[in-house]
Amino acid sequence: MTHNVYVGWDSRETDAYKVCVGSLDQYSSEKTDIIPLIQDDLRERGLYARDDAGKCSTEFTYTRFLVPYLNNYQDWALFIDCDFLFTRDISELFNLADDKYALMCVQHDYAPNAKIKMDGQKQVAYPRKNWSSCMLWNCGHELNRQVKKEWANTESGAFLHRFQWLPDDAIGSLPLEWNWLEGEYDKPNKIPAVVHYTNGGPWFENCQNVDYADEWRQAFEKFS
Repeated sequence: MTHNVYVGWDSRETDAYKVCVGSLDQYSSEKTDIIPLIQDDLRERGLYARDDAGKCSTEFTYTRFLVPYLNNYQDWALFIDCDFLFTRDISELFNLADDKYALMCVQHDYAPNAKIKMDGQKQVAYPRKNWSSCMLWNCGHELNRQVKKEWANTESGAFLHRFQWLPDDAIGSLPLEWNWLEGEYDKPNKIPAVVHYTNGGPWFENCQNVDYADEWRQAFEKFS
């Protein structure tokens, strides 16, 4: 069994990417193909042409919606932001996949605590915020066959990030521990399966004291 994992890549967060994929691979018990969504590469392939310079918080804001196409509209695939630290086996997450759903995610319901995130960018609140930061795609589901590659170039952020092509009952829920938002939830007694440094992690100078910063730095020493 091979798990396809598409990871958002941003030129400002290369250290975060190293930790994300290194920690993911460290705990994987089954073969995992990790595919970075590098915007420049996707542009060269003619898959991405959106003029989003200065308008998006990351370079993968929209490219994540290419996943069903890139996965040939077959099988299950995972998309994750690059600012993740894995502490458990990704196979546990794939084992939660339920074919009755077109897409599964942690269904956060919160208002951001911080006004500024990452490298000084404004924090914006919107419905279903951070649902799309970890998406378990059922790429072969009939409702996802309409997610053409053009959508990443043409559809609005609201339409895509809120999954407006899907009825609510086609969106499955994943446990919070698979997309635990640092700075938005109280620190639990046990480290989550995934720590998501959504407001910025220790690769930014002003984020050295976030929860689980030491765990991230230890991982960076190992994987950089």
